[in-house]
Amino acid sequence: MEDFLKRNIGLVAHDANKKDLIEWCLWNSKKLMGHKFYSTGTTGHLILEALSKKHPEVEWDFTILNSGPLGGDQQMGSLIVGGSIDYLFFFTDPMTLQPHDSDVRALTRLCNVENIVVCCNRSTADHIISSPLFQDATYKQIKPDYSAYAHRFANQPLVEEAVESVNEKDEPTDKDEEKAG
Repeated sequence: MEDFLKRNIGLVAHDANKKDLIEWCLWNSKKLMGHKFYSTGTTGHLILEALSKKHPEVEWDFTILNSGPLGGDQQMGSLIVGGSIDYLFFFTDPMTLQPHDSDVRALTRLCNVENIVVCCNRSTADHIISSPLFQDATYKQIKPDYSAYAHRFANQPLVEEAVESVNEKDEPTDKDEEKAG
C-alpha cells in the first residue's frame, strides 16, 4: 500500500452552501477517509451525519467547533495559525452579506499568511482533491519565515523612549509644587 499522510482538513460553509459542501464530502468520501477534520458547528454536525450514513463502518475523526458567527471562525483561525490545518474547504456565499464578514476575510487572510491551501467553491475543491499532491505523502507545504517581521522592533529603543516620555510627564512641575506647599 502507498504511504498515507493524514491531512488536517478544515470544513466551513455558509448556510446557502451547506448542502453543496455536504454533497461534495459525500462524493469524495473515499478520498477523505482517514483524514482529520475540523469544522464549524452546524456544518460539522451535518457533514458528519451524512458521512456516517453513507459509511456507517467508518470512524470519522471530527472536531466540531462553535458555529462560525459564535466564535467558530476564530477557533478555526487559531488552528490555522497553530499549524493544525493543512487544507481549508470554505464554501462561501458571495451573494449574501454575512454579519461576520470580517471573520470570513480574516480566515482567508490567515490561510494566505500561513500558506495553507484554501478554496471557497466546489470547482476549486474538486481541483484540489483531484490533485496528485493531495494524496502525496512526500509533499510538504513550505511554511513562511516571518521571524524578521516578528523581531522588527528588536534593535529599536521604543520601550526606553516610551518610559522616558511617561516619566517626564510624571515629574512634578514648579506649579504642582507651589499648589502642594
